[in-house]
Amino acid sequence: MHVLISPNPYRDRQFTAAMRVRDKLSELGVDSSFCLPFGTEQDVTTDCGIEFKPMEEVLPRCDVYICLGGDGTILHASKVAAEHDIPILGINLGTLGFMSELDLNSLDLLKKLTDGTYKVESRLRLQVSVNSHGKLTYTEHALNDAVITKGAVARVLQLTVSCNGRPMTSFSGDGVIVSTSTGSTAYSLSAGGPVVEPSAEVFLVTPICAHGFSAHCIVTDASRRISVTSEKATHRSAFLSVDGGRAVRMEYGDTVNISRSDKVSKFIRLKEDDFFGTIHHKFTNR
Repeated sequence: MHVLISPNPYRDRQFTAAMRVRDKLSELGVDSSFCLPFGTEQDVTTDCGIEFKPMEEVLPRCDVYICLGGDGTILHASKVAAEHDIPILGINLGTLGFMSELDLNSLDLLKKLTDGTYKVESRLRLQVSVNSHGKLTYTEHALNDAVITKGAVARVLQLTVSCNGRPMTSFSGDGVIVSTSTGSTAYSLSAGGPVVEPSAEVFLVTPICAHGFSAHCIVTDASRRISVTSEKATHRSAFLSVDGGRAVRMEYGDTVNISRSDKVSKFIRLKEDDFFGTIHHKFTNR
């Protein structure tokens, strides 16, 4: 087994947490390599003796991707891991850390990697694209959500949402979130959406500050294709952000199409807690 260890350098500034993970794996006879996430190589200098290798060099030969950071770090790592079909093990260095499996006080559970007594959960991902006047202008994949918002403009957007080409809902508001069940505990929850077990293969369509009594969260089967159009009548640009990434401007009449990706994200589970135990622990012990 070869493990890729990827610490967020802005949360693990001296890489002490990463070295603790490396030392624990070494005790278990597991080889590991260090890589930095999201192109931070140019911003990081270290004299702690760690050799950071290029991600593209390590990924083809690694069996497990250990990610140290917060949920944002794990979201970023999930894209690379999904492309190479590598399971992720998250170690929380952030605040809520809802997507993480371990913290630094539970590293002894890494022994389950060598014992083979761990589980791997598969999570569906989104494929997101923008169609502008019949032309494909943007495409991306996501684990949590695709969010269409008005940006910093004070006035509302007029949005039309369709499912498999048939009208679903129209409303004015600050925007809309289309999320996976994994993303149900992220922005969608803050906007009033329900908590959904991550094993449920569904999409959630959650309006953001909708101006209307009939605009509620809608849950669909993950086989559906969700389309969101910013109507020209609003005379306002909308912005698309995928998994909290950089916002992309949408022109009037552009349509965001969201469907199930052919890639999945895999997460390693070492604890016996079920989803509801995690929910209780994370949201009542903050």
